[in-house]
Amino acid sequence: MEQLNWQCLHFNELTIHQLYALGVLRQDVFVVEQNCPYLDFDNKDQKCWHVLVTNQEGELLAYTRLVPLGISYPNDVAIGRVITSSKARGTGLGRPLMRRSMEYCKKLWGETNIRLSAQKHLEHYYNSVGFVSTTKEYLEDGIPHIEMYHNY
Repeated sequence: MEQLNWQCLHFNELTIHQLYALGVLRQDVFVVEQNCPYLDFDNKDQKCWHVLVTNQEGELLAYTRLVPLGISYPNDVAIGRVITSSKARGTGLGRPLMRRSMEYCKKLWGETNIRLSAQKHLEHYYNSVGFVSTTKEYLEDGIPHIEMYHNY
């Protein structure tokens, strides 16, 4: 795999170009590819840290949003908007993306529970990086999801 650049930036540290790139990637996959019209910019981004994985040309290949305690869950931090661009799918980037995101959470907030709302068909993938299911299946924006957590 090519050389990758990993960054974990608070919203206030993002350049307008980085913000635009992450918005485009999230829309391309979550709204267009998955045919799921929803409000992606949900007024949480400004309080979050953003994990950006770019190639040597600066192209955004993968991304997660790290959500502080109390924003999505009252007692847990969260990892959300987990995404790999179509260009990078199948390259093995997904697990390192989650592991790095979990490391960034630990660095930012210590050894605390991490929650996420996973698309049901990705449950095994999240299990493989240490997350366990906490709820039954539910629909979010018309897509089956399951709540999962990881604790230290």
